[in-house]
Amino acid sequence: MNNNYRFFSNKQCEYFPCHKVENEEDFNCLFCYCPLYFLENCGGNNKVVYGVKDCSSCMIPHNPKGYDYIIKKIVEVNDVKREAIFKEKKK
Repeated sequence: MNNNYRFFSNKQCEYFPCHKVENEEDFNCLFCYCPLYFLENCGGNNKVVYGVKDCSSCMIPHNPKGYDYIIKKIVEVNDVKREAIFKEKKK
């Protein structure tokens, strides 16, 4: 598989798949725990239930193209933080 670092499927996991899906072959387990969870504006399909972010309806991390989305979002957040630090140092 080309770019195999972008996709991992653990069919031996007792929870596989942890979300309802049409095609288990396309279910990506690489981001079992989404690295964007703590972002308020992660871009995913989530809701707040009793004060806790519920991402059970979000398939971004498990989508075969989710890797690209997540990496892009991490870079965007990093760029914003870097710019804020740069502005603070200029003061």
